[in-house]
Amino acid sequence: MKTFWSKFLQIVIPLALGLALIWYFYSKFTPEQWEALKTHIREANYWVVGAAVLMSGISHVIRAYRWGFMLHPLGYHPGLLNRFLAVSAAYFMNLFIPKSGEVTRAILLDRYEKVSFEKGFGTIISERIVDLIFLLLFTAIAVILKFQELFDYINQLIPFRKLLWALALLVLGMVLFYLFLKHTQGSIAQRIKKFIRGLKEGVFSILKMQQKGAFIFQSLLIWGLYLLSFYTATKALPETAVIDLPTVIITFVVGSFTFAFTNSGVGYYPLAIAGILFIFGIPETVGNALGWIVWTSNITYIILFGILSFVLLPLLNKKRT
Repeated sequence: MKTFWSKFLQIVIPLALGLALIWYFYSKFTPEQWEALKTHIREANYWVVGAAVLMSGISHVIRAYRWGFMLHPLGYHPGLLNRFLAVSAAYFMNLFIPKSGEVTRAILLDRYEKVSFEKGFGTIISERIVDLIFLLLFTAIAVILKFQELFDYINQLIPFRKLLWALALLVLGMVLFYLFLKHTQGSIAQRIKKFIRGLKEGVFSILKMQQKGAFIFQSLLIWGLYLLSFYTATKALPETAVIDLPTVIITFVVGSFTFAFTNSGVGYYPLAIAGILFIFGIPETVGNALGWIVWTSNITYIILFGILSFVLLPLLNKKRT
């Protein structure tokens, strides 16, 4: 019963918060804003949107191919199609419970390719560490390119003196956290240390990989396609087609964070896209329209291929099971 309620709350709470955000934000829209939003969505160039989604799909194929570089040294050589279907199923599962897709991928490869769950899951965690590194890299690039605009905006919300205090408290918190880990032997500290060690091992296992050059190149290709996909999607609306590349990058980063740390951005993604674009002079209705177009088109692809994956995997692997 306890497990049931835990899983139930993991699904319901993020979705409820996302829906609450949608209701709260759009309840403030005037009839004119609603009409403008619908017009932008209706008049968007969906051929461009389709091209953007295709790029995302190609990145998933490359992700499945790259996964083989991590599995081969462990003695496993699962088929590319099974890997791609497992990746597609993982994206689908993340719609319901954040990060449940990682477990799903490992389970599916264990079932249909006899890849040990523990080892398969370990490679997925290592892969996600690489993704986090790339996301942080893009974040750093975005902040550097748009530092003055972001600083001015944050300074309007929070006075500079308070910002310095917040930074000082953050540094103090990090120092105290480090001292806590260093001098505490409790179960919580041990779990955190174990988690950090696992992260380090994941990163260094990638550095020891025989085909690490190809792995790094394909990682760059995956994230390049992610960015190119979003950049292409901005061309679907005349109002966002003119925004510069630095603005595209920082908007892409903000959207990526909502996808990574929520139920695939349900309720959060369009609002985050609209919020960051508003800082750079794009009207709320335009930003919301772009956010909904990008999110809906990608989620439609994820749902279609996710369902297809769960149907095809048992059919294609009937003899093995």
